[in-house]
Amino acid sequence: QIQLVETGGGSVQSGGSLTVSCVASGVTDNKYCMGWFRQAPGKEREGVAAFDSDGSTIYARSVKGRFSISRDSAKSTLSLRMRNLDPEDSGMYYCALRRWCFDGDRWNQLGDYEYAYWGQGTQVTVSS
Repeated sequence: QIQLVETGGGSVQSGGSLTVSCVASGVTDNKYCMGWFRQAPGKEREGVAAFDSDGSTIYARSVKGRFSISRDSAKSTLSLRMRNLDPEDSGMYYCALRRWCFDGDRWNQLGDYEYAYWGQGTQVTVSS
């Protein structure tokens, strides 16, 4: 059974930095892709950053240049380093996993419908 557990959320002032991490368990091969999503109260969930199967990354326009996604495949860990945070970045941050992710697949790395497995989320609050 695949499980995802996020950690590292918290409160930070505008302009500050924060890192959230996610550990995946129950996956015994590397044929999966992972990404980060967020949801603010009253808003739809949006894709923030993700890996494709070839190791390439994609970022939402609103976070490009400020956020950095990384992974440690040996530890099945995904991280998101967030810098120069803005109150608009506040929300619940979720990691997600897409099973059977192969090179050449055509898919929307920032589309939440592409991912079948989700963590419980970790709250990020940025105050002005």
